[in-house]
Amino acid sequence: MSSRLIGVGVGPGDPELVTVKGVNALRGADVVVVPVMDTGERGRAEATVLHYVDAAKVVRVVFALNERTDRARREAAWDAAGARVAELLAAHGCVAFATIGDPNVYSTFTYLAQTVAGLVPGVVVETVPGITAMQDLAARSGAVLTEGTEPLTLVPVTAGESALKEALAGPGTVVAYKFGRRAAEVADALRESGRLDDAVWGSALGLPEESIRPAADLDGAALPYLSTLIAPPGRDGGRGGKL
Repeated sequence: MSSRLIGVGVGPGDPELVTVKGVNALRGADVVVVPVMDTGERGRAEATVLHYVDAAKVVRVVFALNERTDRARREAAWDAAGARVAELLAAHGCVAFATIGDPNVYSTFTYLAQTVAGLVPGVVVETVPGITAMQDLAARSGAVLTEGTEPLTLVPVTAGESALKEALAGPGTVVAYKFGRRAAEVADALRESGRLDDAVWGSALGLPEESIRPAADLDGAALPYLSTLIAPPGRDGGRGGKL
């Protein structure tokens, strides 16, 4: 029987936001891999997983999650992590990998699965969707992501300021991920596009240090790297105006 690698989305941090299917996948796997930085501290995925499975079942695998500039170092870490997971698959029939948010949205799991597929012929790769930060922030802040025919644009600010400005100039809601270190530039872009007053940002969602604030409060100070922004469009058509 083929071995199985399951990417399980465990949400943005609140253990109550893991789906029933996600919990079942974590509990049904032989081992659960959680990504950790090389500095060793417990990450959000690990903290969430430990609400549902015994620590003895959890395997910590180092990724260069805090490396933003040295591509060679990142790829070496991915290769090493893939080799470790391949070892686990040789010993166990089913390995789950826990990732914050959703495994198909800007997730480390994507790179891991590609590496493992090249090392373990015939491995079956599956994913279990998870609640994303933008969904959680919308729920906690009352922001409406989309109405009627509005599009939704998701932009990682790590792609550069021009990508964000282009999105803000278009229609529909713009969601920005990973903007914490460029908060001042994001605030300027929101102001220039006329979207500052209705936008909201959040970080550490569902955790004790959670912060959810109007984007107008951005003062240029750096925020946590994984901060999320929601910038809705102007809506003046009344109820159902965008249908």
